[in-house]
Amino acid sequence: MPDGQESALVATGISKHFLGSKALDGVDFDLRRGEVHALLGENGAGKSTLVKCLTGAYRRDAGSLRLDGEAIDPRDTFEAQKLGIGTVYQEVNLLPNLTVSENLFLGRQPRRFGLTLGRRMKRQSRSLLAQYGLDIDPAAPLGQFPVAVQQVVAIARAVDLSGKVLILDEPTASLDTHEVDLLFRIVGELSARGLGIVFITHFLEQVYRISDRITVLRNGRLVGTRDTAALERRDLVAMMLGRELGEETGHAVGARPRSGAPRFRFKGVGRRGHLAPFDLDIAEGEVVGLAGLLGSGRTETAEVMFGWKPTDSGTVEIDGRAMSLNSPPAAIAEGFGFCPEDRKTDGIIGDLSVRENIVLALQARRGWTRPIPRAEQNALADRYIRALDIRTDGREKPIKLLSGGNQQKAILARWLAIAPRLLILDEPTRGIDVGAHAEIIKLIRNLCEDGMSLAVISSELDELVAYSSRIRVLRDRRHVGELTGEEMTTEGIVAAIASTTEPEVAR
Repeated sequence: MPDGQESALVATGISKHFLGSKALDGVDFDLRRGEVHALLGENGAGKSTLVKCLTGAYRRDAGSLRLDGEAIDPRDTFEAQKLGIGTVYQEVNLLPNLTVSENLFLGRQPRRFGLTLGRRMKRQSRSLLAQYGLDIDPAAPLGQFPVAVQQVVAIARAVDLSGKVLILDEPTASLDTHEVDLLFRIVGELSARGLGIVFITHFLEQVYRISDRITVLRNGRLVGTRDTAALERRDLVAMMLGRELGEETGHAVGARPRSGAPRFRFKGVGRRGHLAPFDLDIAEGEVVGLAGLLGSGRTETAEVMFGWKPTDSGTVEIDGRAMSLNSPPAAIAEGFGFCPEDRKTDGIIGDLSVRENIVLALQARRGWTRPIPRAEQNALADRYIRALDIRTDGREKPIKLLSGGNQQKAILARWLAIAPRLLILDEPTRGIDVGAHAEIIKLIRNLCEDGMSLAVISSELDELVAYSSRIRVLRDRRHVGELTGEEMTTEGIVAAIASTTEPEVAR
């Protein structure tokens, strides 16, 4: 696409604050007519906030917007649609219980004398869907069709409503390869018609397949905008992670190497549509790091290992015994612990006390018909409050009133109380202060030295290098490589994430 292509949408100096925190800090973004522009960034980069500012869902605190050269200021998403900006999300924001035609014309049905003209609406629906190669019954409920077809219906509605700018937010997250091909064919046709398309995804392969340019955000700021064809994958990953390839961190002394027979064996374990089958062995006292961009399959791997998301393939062995771990209770019974990424939603129970949160896993393993005596609960809570230096006024304080770092340490205490054989940690140091950060890293090393096996996910590459025995690398929901010994550097991780070679460790 020529550099001189006319811009459809230009955002200049966009800023947005929430309770004193900058979600966006002077971000510039321009979308040309007829281009597919990938908007990328890790969790918390500011992508969703920027999209909401562009579509009127949020009122920006600073900056300006221009559409086709004219200044605009959408006060809500409805006004943005009228101006020409439509959005389609990963979770189709239509009504599956209504028919296809009712969804296409929701809020704008053709009427006469107050009555909906059903036949005309169906005729118009057929004509509209034919432009996208869809020959389906417009009178059928939308919910009976595959997600890909629902996405196309959502796109058809958004383009018919707007017609200048289309924002696709993770549209391929739930699609298989054939469905992605269908969606990309339509995206190509829309861009050829002059529509400007913003494409948000975590799949690097798709970015290079479909986009003309790439804009990367990090920590609410613009990192840069590049032509896709001229941007090496290594450089793109470095932009997203904030790592220059020359910035090295060597393998840390004291990271325990793998030794002895595997204690835990995951063989061909996967979940269709979410995670490709993988093999992973973990020995006693070993820390296996899991590295990859957001959406690469790191969290999905942890959830499958813990039984949070049931598998549909493969086997699990513990000390040579075949096991079925298709539920968290089954995993807990076998000595597994799991600290999830989102501690506020999936970890703590905010209204319960620090004590109640700490004893939760132990009580669940014992069974609710055998309550832990209050004196034992108090002693257990006090022990871990001291051992992990949890900063609280007392064990009965509601955990929601603690800082993020202290909440994280309380969740760790919950699992340490059951003396787990395998502890899975998903982003254990995210969003906590420097002091708590250092304490948790020290704790991981100590647990490893004590013989506990760990699988640790972290976006902090220095951390993984510092305490991992091995580092498994993921991309596009596949295990694509493994680093050991001198290979374990920040540069090595970035290179493995960006590599286009066929995966060796995935099945």
